[in-house]
Amino acid sequence: MNLADLTLELTPFATDEFPKPAPGGRYDLAIIGGGPAGLTAAIYAARKRLKTLVAAENIGGQMLWTSSVENYPGFNVVQARDLVDKFRSQVRQFPVDVASGLQVAAVSAEGPGFRLEGSGGEAFTARSLIVATGKRYRSLGVPGEKELIGKGVAYCATCDAPLFAGKTVAVVGGGNSALTAANELLPYASKIHLINSSPAVTGDPVLLEPLKGSGKVDFHMRSKVSEILGKERVEGLAVNSPGGVVRLDVSGVFVEIGLIPNSGPVKGLVELNREGEIIVDCSCRTSRPGLFAAGDVTTVPAKQIVVAAGEGAKAALAAYDWLLANPG
Repeated sequence: MNLADLTLELTPFATDEFPKPAPGGRYDLAIIGGGPAGLTAAIYAARKRLKTLVAAENIGGQMLWTSSVENYPGFNVVQARDLVDKFRSQVRQFPVDVASGLQVAAVSAEGPGFRLEGSGGEAFTARSLIVATGKRYRSLGVPGEKELIGKGVAYCATCDAPLFAGKTVAVVGGGNSALTAANELLPYASKIHLINSSPAVTGDPVLLEPLKGSGKVDFHMRSKVSEILGKERVEGLAVNSPGGVVRLDVSGVFVEIGLIPNSGPVKGLVELNREGEIIVDCSCRTSRPGLFAAGDVTTVPAKQIVVAAGEGAKAALAAYDWLLANPG
């Protein structure tokens, strides 16, 4: 297996409770994405009596990439799938059409609105649009990675660091994201292996210095993970190092080698930054009137569930105001 980026095989929630979109349906607002930003946007849009479509590959988005959440307001700790179910149940109270399992391949401007085309030939039109497609984590593409996601393989130290208190973990990467993850793990993990394929870390010295001074971090330069070991949970790593293949006994692996924004369907339609994130203002407006964006796919700096949910609410309210000012 040699994946350029990670594609998860998620077990979808049952969606029979959701109204199904009619082929060729026309909507006041279409929302692409079923994570916290998209689902929150759907709730706010439905409360404004907008005819709304949610088109999503899965319901839950990146929330399903972690086992539990300890930093969502109102819960000391909540299982990620339980939190997704609460979002989903709230959306189900409203007459929102949900096309779950739909991959939106392209978005184009059509008259005063937008046309969404699915990879299977589906097509919908909407007067306004919110893109809340999130990001996907760049993967290692090694045996054991996909199988152990949520069982020791993690992509968010902010979310999952407390779950590894007193344990030995590994962080893969050498940039700022890897160093930040290692610093977030310092108060919890008993030992951290930082594995980097380059001769030296490329992250900022201000992030590197606390790791060097901690006495808890072993640096493995010019090294690559070749396999993640374990059956029910992560038990170790096979690492190709300058001295040969070594085994590291770890309970967790934090993959920090970059994120890829899922902005492809609107590339050329809105302005993106160098990383491919959709540029938005404080009201979630993009460079194209009527098109809004929310959550991790945007330039909003903090990639967190609670931030994405708030941005989804803002985007829906901004879309509503735009529709009032631009009656179709």
